[in-house]
Amino acid sequence: MLSLRRAESAVLVALQSRTTGARVIGSAAALGRFGDHAAGWVAIGAAGWLLDRHRRGEWARALVSVLGAHAATVVLKRVVRRLRPDAPEIEVRSTSPSRLSFPSSHAASTTAAALAYGRLLRLPLAPAVPPVMGVSRLVLGLHFPTDVLVGSLTGVLSDRVLRPGAARPTTTGEGGAR
Repeated sequence: MLSLRRAESAVLVALQSRTTGARVIGSAAALGRFGDHAAGWVAIGAAGWLLDRHRRGEWARALVSVLGAHAATVVLKRVVRRLRPDAPEIEVRSTSPSRLSFPSSHAASTTAAALAYGRLLRLPLAPAVPPVMGVSRLVLGLHFPTDVLVGSLTGVLSDRVLRPGAARPTTTGEGGAR
């Protein structure tokens, strides 16, 4: 595990050495504030639910997916207890309410939102939005790359479970499948 932490720290140092501009760091911090506690994504989902009366059920499901992804990462952080990057060569460029980093809640809620809201809005959000949020977490020195990767996978799983038309388990009787 120590060699993985060293390798990931080296990635962070390399990325941070190339992202020193105030605009880049400021933009990353703004994305972080938007994603704190999934609040920005919750606001968008709530607006969709309020404004798109014909698809309220879909917006509610999408919103639950975002909240579920965030909640799952909160639980996983407390189980895994991986601390945020702390090597002297890594510059922490923002604050965070927790010292735990694995997995990234920002990456999870952003991925779930991009998938679910992208479907509802018929916009290809997933290819662009989660990577930008994920990189912003690295630029700020708050996460390791694997934190972001597993966070995004958590968002994908949350979306998959709650996606309209997703395969649902079937009830079987003693005689087999119905």
